[in-house]
Amino acid sequence: MRLVSLLTLLCLALPVQAEGFLTRLLNKPVPGGVAVVDLGAGASAPQVRYQGKPVLVVKEDGQRWIAIVGIPLTVKPGQQQIEAGGQKLSFQVGGKHYREQRITLKNPQQVNPNAKNLARIERELAEQNAAYRQFSPRQPSNLLLDKPVSGPLSSPFGLRRFFNGEERNPHSGLDFAVPAGTPIKAPAAGKVILIGDYFFNGKTVFVDHGQGLISMFCHLSAVSVQLGDELPRGGVLGKVGSTGRATGPHLHWNISLNDARVDPAIFIGAFKP
Repeated sequence: MRLVSLLTLLCLALPVQAEGFLTRLLNKPVPGGVAVVDLGAGASAPQVRYQGKPVLVVKEDGQRWIAIVGIPLTVKPGQQQIEAGGQKLSFQVGGKHYREQRITLKNPQQVNPNAKNLARIERELAEQNAAYRQFSPRQPSNLLLDKPVSGPLSSPFGLRRFFNGEERNPHSGLDFAVPAGTPIKAPAAGKVILIGDYFFNGKTVFVDHGQGLISMFCHLSAVSVQLGDELPRGGVLGKVGSTGRATGPHLHWNISLNDARVDPAIFIGAFKP
């Protein structure tokens, strides 16, 4: 009898649902972060939307469905909701402080572009935003992503950036300080959905990993893929450079989830609260 009582107490002390690997890796619910929301153990994946946009859904540990929700940098701390299978589920967004970065550029057009360059920038922005909004049915090959290059991280995600003393949009990706010509590898399998040579980003490649998980690589010196190419995990897509608005060779890597730019450091296990 005493043994039964002891076992009962031990069971009560254990969590009802232990967190799986993906939840432990990805659940960083802050502005510019990721929220992992438990959807239960249904027979099929529920359709999920956040802020009107479709959300990545995967099965964790072969048991329960989870929604992996990208949280825009503009979201304020507090309660947020997703729509899943006709019901609303809540998650809590915490706060995070992002530091400042001040950069001096020699070309004033890269700070205050003229009318001609502004028109070009608007066209290019619309093209890139359309790529970020793509949502293919494929499942990502992996969510613990590989680093696209081997090298130290330089500028982190979310920096409040000041160019020649003027504040501009926060840093929407992660920078790696590596030499020009370094091969860039796909952090997960995916399809090349956009290639461009842009005013700010320079030579750029977008890769769709599936269900709204999209990588963008920019400032490349060379692109070695074509539109529509299927890349394996680790496949080379180009070389590091300093094209566009860059002060030197480096790789800028964006990750987008449900059309929200989020911190790539989360996906490589390098997130800092």
